[in-house]
Amino acid sequence: MTTPSSASAKPRALLLAVDAPYPVVGGGPLRCASILDYLAQRFSVHLILFHQPGAPDPARAIPAGRVEKLDLIALPYHSKRQIPRLIRTAWRLARNRPPLFDRFSGFEAEVRSLVLGQTYDVAVLEHFWTAPYVEQVRSCAKQVVLDLHNIESAWHSSMAASERPIPAAGFRRFAKACVPLEQHWLPRMDNVLVTSCDDAKLVRALAPETGVMVYPNALPEMVLPACVRKHEIVFSGNLEYPPNVGAVRFFLRRIWPELRTRWPELNWKIVGRYPQAIRTLVSGDPRILVTGPMDDAIPILAESQVAVVPLLAGSGTRFKILEAWAAGTPVVSTRLGAEGLEYRDQEHLLLADDPRAFAEAVSRLLASPDERARIGMAGRRLYEERYCWPAAWKELDIVLGQPSGTSRSAP
Repeated sequence: MTTPSSASAKPRALLLAVDAPYPVVGGGPLRCASILDYLAQRFSVHLILFHQPGAPDPARAIPAGRVEKLDLIALPYHSKRQIPRLIRTAWRLARNRPPLFDRFSGFEAEVRSLVLGQTYDVAVLEHFWTAPYVEQVRSCAKQVVLDLHNIESAWHSSMAASERPIPAAGFRRFAKACVPLEQHWLPRMDNVLVTSCDDAKLVRALAPETGVMVYPNALPEMVLPACVRKHEIVFSGNLEYPPNVGAVRFFLRRIWPELRTRWPELNWKIVGRYPQAIRTLVSGDPRILVTGPMDDAIPILAESQVAVVPLLAGSGTRFKILEAWAAGTPVVSTRLGAEGLEYRDQEHLLLADDPRAFAEAVSRLLASPDERARIGMAGRRLYEERYCWPAAWKELDIVLGQPSGTSRSAP
């Protein structure tokens, strides 16, 4: 994929990513697309993508003008069936190798060949799993920036705290394995981007001398949908992602029965990729509606009266809350679900960790159209001011918009 020859006059950037940025469906692609679009306005971009077997050709989805050169690194096939996944997990536990760090390892020769003879003003590595490739790109890039969607050690620790004893033991082992990897690779970066001030503190503890900058998760600019609200609540996200599976299970068992009793005609809509991962869990209740992925989740969220975020595990910040804010839909979330976002409880969303308190908060919104409108519009304003791409890009200007080799840390 090549842009007109005038692009060669621009400074050059490398983006090494594990998620195809387009179509922008899901948190990983959304964050990757935000960085790609920022870079494309200022640089000629060489995009290197890890490509899953059987996935669509990413070149067809990337808008014209975003990328000067696109290269793919083919990943080996991994079955998603339960037994092969358990075997892989056991093998990784035996070798003390965190799963995704292991999945994206071993492609040094491919990366080296793709950047050979190239020069870049900046190289951005997406996700911690690509951090080791700093060794291949360092010699051809004036500045290397690592973008962390999560802090891996914190993510695994969070999962361990919310899981049953046997899987919790595995997550604890992976969390422990992540720490020396983070301590080794983070200091080798010129700058590290994180999603929140909380994550910035964790990075400073792991790599005190490394420059850290908060680049918040954000969404493209979009108009507020004009939709008729249905008598339903909504949960959205990648339904294969373990924290989301845990959230659905927690809501189903601890919160939904009370709401079902109070509001007999209420529907609970579950929207996201890989719906098969939770269909068995929620089957048998005609009031639970499971749909597949949507090209644009915002209009779907705008149809619901309340967005629920009952997360008990995870790291980084949640696109599901940003999407609800963009839709003008009020949010009820656990504290962990809203972690890292800049908000005020009772103004931009309602917080509740206890199941009964969560059900009370949802019921409060269902019973009051005025309260739904007040909190939904406050969230919409916060999205416009802080969490849309043009607002968030001001933070990237500090790191990527200044002369190469300089850095500035987050407050």
